[in-house]
Amino acid sequence: MISIADMLPPFCCSTTTDHATLRRQHQERKLSMLRFWRDGAERQLSALNAAIKTLQEQMDRDAQTQP
Repeated sequence: MISIADMLPPFCCSTTTDHATLRRQHQERKLSMLRFWRDGAERQLSALNAAIKTLQEQMDRDAQTQP
């Protein structure tokens, strides 16, 4: 009889790894993923801030040139 555990892929290459090591590896992968998402969000925020600054400068310039 095949169990559900036999049908799922292993979470790591070694079956002798203890629970604490597996937990640590999972936490490190999660931290890496969260940092990746944060970096993307920071890039988007930087682009938005630059666009806002440029638009504000254009509006200020246009307000000065109008009679």
